[in-house]
Amino acid sequence: MSPNGGPAARPGPDDLRRTFEAVPARTSDADGPFAESWWGRAWVEALESLSMDEARLARGREYADGGHVAAITVTPGRVIAYVHGSRPRPYRAELRLRSFPASDWDTLLDAVAARPGHLSALLDKEMPHSLVDTAGEAGIRLLPAAGDLDPDCSCPDRGWPCKHVAALCFQTARLLDSDPFVLLLMRGRGERELLDELGRRNAEHSARERPETPAMPSVAASEALADRFLPPLPAPLPVPQYPGEPPSYPELPGARDPLGLDHLATDAAARAHTMLTTGEDPLAGLGTWQDAVRIAASRPTAGLTATTRALYRELAFATGRSTTDLARAVAAWRQGGAEGLEVLETAWDPPAGPFDRARPALASADFPRFQPRRNRLTDATGTLQLRFGHDNRWYGYESDPGEDDWWPRADPDPDPVAALTALRG
Repeated sequence: MSPNGGPAARPGPDDLRRTFEAVPARTSDADGPFAESWWGRAWVEALESLSMDEARLARGREYADGGHVAAITVTPGRVIAYVHGSRPRPYRAELRLRSFPASDWDTLLDAVAARPGHLSALLDKEMPHSLVDTAGEAGIRLLPAAGDLDPDCSCPDRGWPCKHVAALCFQTARLLDSDPFVLLLMRGRGERELLDELGRRNAEHSARERPETPAMPSVAASEALADRFLPPLPAPLPVPQYPGEPPSYPELPGARDPLGLDHLATDAAARAHTMLTTGEDPLAGLGTWQDAVRIAASRPTAGLTATTRALYRELAFATGRSTTDLARAVAAWRQGGAEGLEVLETAWDPPAGPFDRARPALASADFPRFQPRRNRLTDATGTLQLRFGHDNRWYGYESDPGEDDWWPRADPDPDPVAALTALRG
Protein backbone atom coordinates (compact mmCIF):
# COMPACT_ATOMS: atom_id res chain seq x y z
CA MET A 1 0.00 0.00 0.00
CA SER A 2 1.14 3.55 -0.66
CA PRO A 3 1.63 6.03 2.27
CA ASN A 4 -1.74 7.70 1.57
CA GLY A 5 -3.64 4.42 1.76
CA GLY A 6 -3.93 3.49 -1.92
CA PRO A 7 -2.47 0.48 -3.71
CA ALA A 8 1.31 0.50 -4.06
CA ALA A 9 2.55 1.27 -7.57
CA ARG A 10 5.68 0.16 -9.39
CA PRO A 11 6.63 2.92 -11.89
CA GLY A 12 8.15 1.91 -15.19
CA PRO A 13 11.56 3.15 -16.29
CA ASP A 14 10.11 5.87 -18.49
CA ASP A 15 7.38 6.93 -16.02
CA LEU A 16 4.73 6.10 -18.64
CA ARG A 17 3.86 2.67 -17.29
CA ARG A 18 2.71 2.12 -13.73
CA THR A 19 1.58 -1.21 -12.29
CA PHE A 20 -0.52 -1.23 -9.12
CA GLU A 21 -0.69 -4.29 -6.93
CA ALA A 22 -4.01 -6.11 -6.60
CA VAL A 23 -6.32 -4.64 -3.94
CA PRO A 24 -7.54 -7.25 -1.43
CA ALA A 25 -11.23 -7.93 -0.90
CA ARG A 26 -13.11 -5.39 1.19
CA THR A 27 -14.10 -6.91 4.55
CA SER A 28 -16.20 -4.00 5.81
CA ASP A 29 -18.34 -1.16 4.47
CA ALA A 30 -19.08 -3.09 1.31
CA ASP A 31 -22.03 -0.78 0.65
CA GLY A 32 -19.93 2.36 0.96
CA PRO A 33 -18.84 4.43 -2.03
CA PHE A 34 -15.98 3.07 -4.12
CA ALA A 35 -14.50 6.52 -4.50
CA GLU A 36 -14.09 9.08 -1.72
CA SER A 37 -12.76 11.98 -3.80
CA TRP A 38 -14.95 14.00 -6.10
CA TRP A 39 -12.75 13.17 -9.10
CA GLY A 40 -12.94 9.46 -8.28
CA ARG A 41 -16.72 9.71 -8.14
CA ALA A 42 -16.71 11.48 -11.51
CA TRP A 43 -14.90 8.44 -12.92
CA VAL A 44 -17.57 6.11 -11.49
CA GLU A 45 -20.31 8.32 -12.92
CA ALA A 46 -18.69 8.05 -16.37
CA LEU A 47 -18.80 4.27 -16.03
CA GLU A 48 -22.43 4.29 -14.94
CA SER A 49 -23.39 6.56 -17.84
CA LEU A 50 -21.61 4.14 -20.19
CA SER A 51 -23.70 1.14 -19.08
CA MET A 52 -27.36 0.49 -19.69
CA ASP A 53 -27.35 -2.71 -17.60
CA GLU A 54 -27.52 -2.17 -13.83
CA ALA A 55 -27.12 -5.91 -13.20
CA ARG A 56 -23.72 -6.01 -14.91
CA LEU A 57 -22.59 -2.96 -12.93
CA ALA A 58 -23.71 -4.58 -9.68
CA ARG A 59 -21.88 -7.78 -10.60
CA GLY A 60 -18.75 -5.81 -11.48
CA ARG A 61 -18.88 -4.06 -8.12
CA GLU A 62 -19.12 -7.46 -6.40
CA TYR A 63 -16.06 -8.63 -8.35
CA ALA A 64 -14.12 -5.52 -7.30
CA ASP A 65 -15.29 -5.84 -3.67
CA GLY A 66 -14.30 -9.51 -3.65
CA GLY A 67 -10.72 -8.90 -4.78
CA HIS A 68 -11.18 -10.47 -8.24
CA VAL A 69 -9.16 -7.74 -10.00
CA ALA A 70 -5.45 -8.59 -10.31
CA ALA A 71 -2.63 -6.05 -10.69
CA ILE A 72 -3.64 -3.00 -12.74
CA THR A 73 -1.31 -1.52 -15.37
CA VAL A 74 -1.83 2.09 -16.46
CA THR A 75 -0.26 3.52 -19.61
CA PRO A 76 -1.20 6.53 -21.75
CA GLY A 77 -4.69 5.97 -23.09
CA ARG A 78 -5.45 2.64 -21.41
CA VAL A 79 -5.92 0.68 -18.18
CA ILE A 80 -5.44 -3.10 -18.26
CA ALA A 81 -5.91 -5.88 -15.68
CA TYR A 82 -6.79 -9.56 -15.49
CA VAL A 83 -10.14 -10.19 -13.75
CA HIS A 84 -11.05 -13.56 -12.27
CA GLY A 85 -14.57 -14.56 -13.24
CA SER A 86 -16.51 -17.83 -12.97
CA ARG A 87 -13.93 -19.75 -15.03
CA PRO A 88 -10.46 -20.83 -13.83
CA ARG A 89 -8.66 -18.70 -16.40
CA PRO A 90 -8.95 -14.94 -15.82
CA TYR A 91 -10.15 -12.54 -18.51
CA ARG A 92 -8.13 -9.60 -19.86
CA ALA A 93 -10.14 -6.44 -19.26
CA GLU A 94 -9.19 -3.09 -20.78
CA LEU A 95 -10.42 0.50 -20.63
CA ARG A 96 -9.30 3.03 -23.20
CA LEU A 97 -9.41 6.79 -22.73
CA ARG A 98 -8.35 9.43 -25.25
CA SER A 99 -4.83 10.82 -24.73
CA PHE A 100 -4.32 14.56 -25.18
CA PRO A 101 -2.34 15.79 -28.17
CA ALA A 102 0.74 17.94 -27.60
CA SER A 103 -1.20 21.15 -28.29
CA ASP A 104 -3.74 20.36 -25.52
CA TRP A 105 -0.95 19.56 -23.07
CA ASP A 106 0.80 22.83 -23.90
CA THR A 107 -2.40 24.78 -23.23
CA LEU A 108 -3.17 22.87 -20.04
CA LEU A 109 0.33 23.14 -18.57
CA ASP A 110 0.49 26.88 -19.23
CA ALA A 111 -2.86 27.34 -17.48
CA VAL A 112 -1.75 25.25 -14.48
CA ALA A 113 1.65 26.95 -14.18
CA ALA A 114 -0.02 30.34 -14.04
CA ARG A 115 -1.70 29.32 -10.76
CA PRO A 116 0.82 27.93 -8.21
CA GLY A 117 -2.03 26.55 -6.11
CA HIS A 118 -2.72 23.94 -8.78
CA LEU A 119 0.82 22.56 -8.53
CA SER A 120 0.70 22.53 -4.71
CA ALA A 121 -2.57 20.61 -4.78
CA LEU A 122 -1.19 18.00 -7.19
CA LEU A 123 1.85 17.51 -4.98
CA ASP A 124 -0.58 16.82 -2.11
CA LYS A 125 -2.32 14.23 -4.32
CA GLU A 126 -5.39 16.44 -4.73
CA MET A 127 -7.31 17.35 -7.87
CA PRO A 128 -8.79 20.81 -7.20
CA HIS A 129 -12.05 21.80 -8.85
CA SER A 130 -10.35 24.97 -10.06
CA LEU A 131 -7.79 22.96 -12.04
CA VAL A 132 -10.54 21.08 -13.88
CA ASP A 133 -12.39 24.37 -14.41
CA THR A 134 -9.20 25.98 -15.76
CA ALA A 135 -8.75 23.11 -18.20
CA GLY A 136 -12.41 23.39 -19.24
CA GLU A 137 -12.03 27.10 -19.92
CA ALA A 138 -9.16 26.17 -22.26
CA GLY A 139 -11.43 23.67 -24.05
CA ILE A 140 -9.82 20.56 -22.49
CA ARG A 141 -11.99 18.01 -20.70
CA LEU A 142 -9.73 16.44 -18.07
CA LEU A 143 -12.23 14.11 -16.40
CA PRO A 144 -14.09 11.55 -18.53
CA ALA A 145 -17.74 12.07 -19.39
CA ALA A 146 -20.39 9.84 -20.97
CA GLY A 147 -18.94 8.13 -24.03
CA ASP A 148 -15.27 8.86 -23.20
CA LEU A 149 -14.50 5.36 -21.89
CA ASP A 150 -14.01 2.59 -24.45
CA PRO A 151 -14.15 -0.89 -22.82
CA ASP A 152 -12.84 -4.22 -24.12
CA CYS A 153 -12.63 -7.72 -22.59
CA SER A 154 -11.60 -11.23 -23.66
CA CYS A 155 -14.76 -12.76 -22.16
CA PRO A 156 -17.66 -13.91 -24.42
CA ASP A 157 -20.08 -11.46 -22.79
CA ARG A 158 -21.03 -8.73 -25.27
CA GLY A 159 -22.23 -6.36 -22.56
CA TRP A 160 -21.21 -2.72 -22.85
CA PRO A 161 -19.34 -2.92 -20.57
CA CYS A 162 -19.19 -6.48 -19.23
CA LYS A 163 -18.90 -7.15 -15.51
CA HIS A 164 -15.13 -7.71 -15.78
CA VAL A 165 -14.51 -4.27 -17.27
CA ALA A 166 -16.93 -2.78 -14.74
CA ALA A 167 -14.88 -4.35 -11.92
CA LEU A 168 -11.69 -2.89 -13.42
CA CYS A 169 -13.33 0.53 -13.67
CA PHE A 170 -14.43 0.45 -10.03
CA GLN A 171 -10.91 -0.45 -8.88
CA THR A 172 -9.47 2.31 -11.09
CA ALA A 173 -11.61 4.77 -9.13
CA ARG A 174 -9.68 3.66 -6.05
CA LEU A 175 -6.39 4.41 -7.79
CA LEU A 176 -7.59 7.88 -8.74
CA ASP A 177 -8.68 8.47 -5.14
CA SER A 178 -5.15 8.02 -3.85
CA ASP A 179 -3.26 9.55 -6.79
CA PRO A 180 -4.76 11.91 -9.40
CA PHE A 181 -1.55 11.58 -11.44
CA VAL A 182 -3.00 8.25 -12.59
CA LEU A 183 -5.64 10.19 -14.56
CA LEU A 184 -2.97 12.45 -16.05
CA LEU A 185 -0.98 9.37 -17.07
CA MET A 186 -4.07 8.03 -18.86
CA ARG A 187 -4.23 11.34 -20.68
CA GLY A 188 -0.63 10.87 -21.87
CA ARG A 189 1.94 12.31 -19.42
CA GLY A 190 3.89 10.68 -16.54
CA GLU A 191 4.23 12.24 -13.09
CA ARG A 192 7.96 13.06 -13.23
CA GLU A 193 7.68 14.60 -16.68
CA LEU A 194 4.67 16.67 -15.58
CA LEU A 195 6.29 17.95 -12.39
CA ASP A 196 9.53 18.88 -14.19
CA GLU A 197 7.62 20.72 -16.91
CA LEU A 198 5.27 22.45 -14.46
CA GLY A 199 8.21 23.54 -12.31
CA ARG A 200 9.97 25.02 -15.34
CA ARG A 201 6.88 26.82 -16.60
CA ASN A 202 6.00 28.08 -13.15
CA ALA A 203 9.49 29.57 -12.77
CA GLU A 204 9.22 31.23 -16.19
CA HIS A 205 5.78 32.61 -15.34
CA SER A 206 7.06 34.00 -12.01
CA ALA A 207 10.05 35.59 -13.74
CA ARG A 208 7.79 37.33 -16.26
CA GLU A 209 5.63 38.79 -13.47
CA ARG A 210 8.55 39.81 -11.23
CA PRO A 211 9.45 43.52 -11.62
CA GLU A 212 12.94 44.23 -12.87
CA THR A 213 15.45 44.90 -10.10
CA PRO A 214 17.45 48.07 -10.64
CA ALA A 215 21.16 47.47 -11.10
CA MET A 216 23.26 47.94 -7.99
CA PRO A 217 25.81 50.74 -8.26
CA SER A 218 29.35 49.44 -8.66
CA VAL A 219 32.26 50.32 -6.36
CA ALA A 220 35.88 50.40 -7.46
CA ALA A 221 38.01 47.65 -5.91
CA SER A 222 40.56 50.15 -4.59
CA GLU A 223 37.79 52.01 -2.78
CA ALA A 224 36.22 48.86 -1.40
CA LEU A 225 39.56 47.62 -0.01
CA ALA A 226 40.69 50.96 1.39
CA ASP A 227 41.23 51.28 5.13
CA ARG A 228 38.28 52.72 6.97
CA PHE A 229 37.78 54.01 10.46
CA LEU A 230 35.30 51.88 12.35
CA PRO A 231 33.92 53.19 15.62
CA PRO A 232 34.41 50.94 18.65
CA LEU A 233 31.65 48.59 19.61
CA PRO A 234 29.42 49.80 22.41
CA ALA A 235 30.09 48.46 25.88
CA PRO A 236 28.07 45.35 26.76
CA LEU A 237 25.04 45.85 28.92
CA PRO A 238 25.66 45.20 32.61
CA VAL A 239 24.76 41.74 33.82
CA PRO A 240 21.83 41.91 36.26
CA GLN A 241 22.53 40.82 39.81
CA TYR A 242 19.85 38.13 39.74
CA PRO A 243 18.15 36.10 36.99
CA GLY A 244 15.00 37.62 35.56
CA GLU A 245 11.51 36.52 36.51
CA PRO A 246 9.69 34.36 33.94
CA PRO A 247 6.37 35.55 32.52
CA SER A 248 3.12 34.24 33.95
CA TYR A 249 1.55 31.42 31.95
CA PRO A 250 -2.26 31.31 31.82
CA GLU A 251 -4.03 28.01 32.43
CA LEU A 252 -5.65 27.18 29.09
CA PRO A 253 -7.57 24.03 28.08
CA GLY A 254 -5.23 21.52 26.45
CA ALA A 255 -2.10 23.60 27.18
CA ARG A 256 0.90 22.45 29.21
CA ASP A 257 0.68 22.92 32.97
CA PRO A 258 1.55 26.57 33.80
CA LEU A 259 3.28 25.63 37.07
CA GLY A 260 5.61 23.24 35.29
CA LEU A 261 6.33 25.81 32.59
CA ASP A 262 7.10 28.42 35.24
CA HIS A 263 9.68 26.17 36.87
CA LEU A 264 11.32 25.30 33.54
CA ALA A 265 11.52 28.97 32.56
CA THR A 266 12.99 29.87 35.97
CA ASP A 267 15.65 27.18 35.60
CA ALA A 268 16.53 28.35 32.07
CA ALA A 269 16.88 31.94 33.31
CA ALA A 270 19.20 30.88 36.13
CA ARG A 271 21.33 28.85 33.72
CA ALA A 272 21.58 31.79 31.29
CA HIS A 273 22.56 34.10 34.16
CA THR A 274 25.38 31.73 35.15
CA MET A 275 26.67 31.69 31.59
CA LEU A 276 26.62 35.51 31.43
CA THR A 277 28.53 35.91 34.69
CA THR A 278 31.08 33.08 34.30
CA GLY A 279 31.25 32.53 30.54
CA GLU A 280 30.70 28.80 31.04
CA ASP A 281 27.74 26.44 31.08
CA PRO A 282 28.28 23.93 33.89
CA LEU A 283 25.44 21.78 32.56
CA ALA A 284 26.57 21.60 28.93
CA GLY A 285 27.57 17.94 29.23
CA LEU A 286 24.17 16.73 30.42
CA GLY A 287 21.85 14.81 28.15
CA THR A 288 18.10 15.45 27.96
CA TRP A 289 17.24 12.79 30.56
CA GLN A 290 20.02 13.88 32.93
CA ASP A 291 18.91 17.49 32.71
CA ALA A 292 15.28 16.54 33.35
CA VAL A 293 16.33 14.60 36.46
CA ARG A 294 18.46 17.53 37.63
CA ILE A 295 15.53 19.93 37.27
CA ALA A 296 13.17 17.61 39.12
CA ALA A 297 15.75 17.09 41.89
CA SER A 298 15.95 20.84 42.46
CA ARG A 299 12.43 20.85 43.91
CA PRO A 300 12.01 20.67 47.71
CA THR A 301 12.23 17.16 49.14
CA ALA A 302 9.52 17.54 51.79
CA GLY A 303 6.57 15.95 49.98
CA LEU A 304 5.30 16.37 46.46
CA THR A 305 3.43 19.65 46.23
CA ALA A 306 1.00 20.41 43.41
CA THR A 307 3.74 22.37 41.63
CA THR A 308 6.22 19.52 41.95
CA ARG A 309 3.70 16.95 40.75
CA ALA A 310 2.93 19.14 37.74
CA LEU A 311 6.66 19.48 37.00
CA TYR A 312 7.18 15.71 37.27
CA ARG A 313 4.35 15.12 34.80
CA GLU A 314 5.81 17.60 32.32
CA LEU A 315 9.35 16.19 32.55
CA ALA A 316 8.17 12.57 32.35
CA PHE A 317 6.05 13.41 29.29
CA ALA A 318 8.94 15.23 27.58
CA THR A 319 11.41 12.37 28.12
CA GLY A 320 9.06 9.46 27.45
CA ARG A 321 9.45 8.07 30.99
CA SER A 322 6.98 7.41 33.78
CA THR A 323 6.75 9.58 36.89
CA THR A 324 7.94 6.57 38.93
CA ASP A 325 11.07 6.34 36.76
CA LEU A 326 11.64 10.04 37.30
CA ALA A 327 11.15 9.79 41.08
CA ARG A 328 13.67 6.92 41.33
CA ALA A 329 16.16 8.85 39.18
CA VAL A 330 15.69 11.96 41.36
CA ALA A 331 16.56 9.88 44.44
CA ALA A 332 19.74 8.71 42.69
CA TRP A 333 20.63 12.28 41.66
CA ARG A 334 20.21 13.53 45.22
CA GLN A 335 22.38 10.61 46.36
CA GLY A 336 25.30 11.29 44.03
CA GLY A 337 24.51 13.70 41.20
CA ALA A 338 25.20 12.58 37.64
CA GLU A 339 27.39 9.71 38.93
CA GLY A 340 24.54 8.57 41.18
CA LEU A 341 22.21 8.45 38.19
CA GLU A 342 24.82 6.45 36.25
CA VAL A 343 25.06 3.96 39.14
CA LEU A 344 21.27 3.58 39.12
CA GLU A 345 20.93 2.92 35.42
CA THR A 346 24.13 1.17 34.29
CA ALA A 347 25.78 -2.01 35.55
CA TRP A 348 29.48 -2.44 34.76
CA ASP A 349 32.43 -4.74 35.50
CA PRO A 350 34.94 -3.11 37.91
CA PRO A 351 38.64 -3.95 37.54
CA ALA A 352 40.48 -5.85 40.24
CA GLY A 353 41.00 -3.77 43.36
CA PRO A 354 38.58 -2.03 45.75
CA PHE A 355 35.58 -4.07 44.61
CA ASP A 356 37.33 -7.36 45.35
CA ARG A 357 38.36 -6.18 48.83
CA ALA A 358 34.81 -5.17 49.79
CA ARG A 359 33.46 -8.62 50.69
CA PRO A 360 36.34 -9.55 53.04
CA ALA A 361 35.98 -6.15 54.71
CA LEU A 362 32.24 -6.68 55.22
CA ALA A 363 32.82 -10.19 56.56
CA SER A 364 35.44 -8.98 59.06
CA ALA A 365 32.88 -6.42 60.31
CA ASP A 366 30.47 -9.33 61.03
CA PHE A 367 28.06 -8.44 58.21
CA PRO A 368 26.22 -11.31 56.51
CA ARG A 369 27.56 -12.78 53.28
CA PHE A 370 26.96 -10.67 50.14
CA GLN A 371 26.52 -12.09 46.64
CA PRO A 372 28.51 -10.25 43.90
CA ARG A 373 27.10 -9.53 40.42
CA ARG A 374 29.02 -7.13 38.19
CA ASN A 375 29.43 -3.90 40.26
CA ARG A 376 26.77 -4.89 42.84
CA LEU A 377 26.81 -6.72 46.16
CA THR A 378 23.42 -8.01 47.40
CA ASP A 379 22.70 -9.51 50.83
CA ALA A 380 21.04 -12.91 51.25
CA THR A 381 17.66 -11.38 52.15
CA GLY A 382 17.49 -9.48 48.84
CA THR A 383 16.65 -6.24 50.63
CA LEU A 384 20.04 -4.47 50.84
CA GLN A 385 22.52 -3.79 48.06
CA LEU A 386 25.77 -1.89 47.60
CA ARG A 387 26.68 -0.58 44.14
CA PHE A 388 30.24 0.42 43.25
CA GLY A 389 30.50 3.60 41.17
CA HIS A 390 33.14 4.79 38.73
CA ASP A 391 34.10 7.35 41.40
CA ASN A 392 35.23 4.47 43.74
CA ARG A 393 32.35 5.12 46.12
CA TRP A 394 29.72 2.66 47.38
CA TYR A 395 26.06 3.56 46.89
CA GLY A 396 23.44 1.99 49.14
CA TYR A 397 20.18 0.59 47.73
CA GLU A 398 17.15 -0.97 49.38
CA SER A 399 14.24 -3.11 48.09
CA ASP A 400 11.19 -4.71 49.68
CA PRO A 401 11.58 -8.45 50.42
CA GLY A 402 10.95 -10.58 47.35
CA GLU A 403 10.84 -7.54 45.05
CA ASP A 404 13.46 -6.52 42.49
CA ASP A 405 12.61 -2.85 43.03
CA TRP A 406 15.77 -1.08 44.17
CA TRP A 407 15.77 2.51 45.41
CA PRO A 408 18.78 4.65 46.37
CA ARG A 409 19.20 5.12 50.12
CA ALA A 410 21.86 6.89 52.28
CA ASP A 411 24.93 8.82 51.18
CA PRO A 412 27.69 7.13 49.17
CA ASP A 413 31.00 6.36 50.89
CA PRO A 414 34.44 5.12 49.73
CA ASP A 415 34.30 2.54 52.56
CA PRO A 416 31.82 -0.31 51.95
CA VAL A 417 31.47 -0.96 55.68
CA ALA A 418 30.58 2.70 56.35
CA ALA A 419 28.19 2.74 53.39
CA LEU A 420 26.39 -0.40 54.63
CA THR A 421 26.28 0.90 58.19
CA ALA A 422 24.61 4.12 56.96
CA LEU A 423 22.21 2.07 54.83
CA ARG A 424 21.17 -0.16 57.72
CA GLY A 425 20.91 2.78 60.07
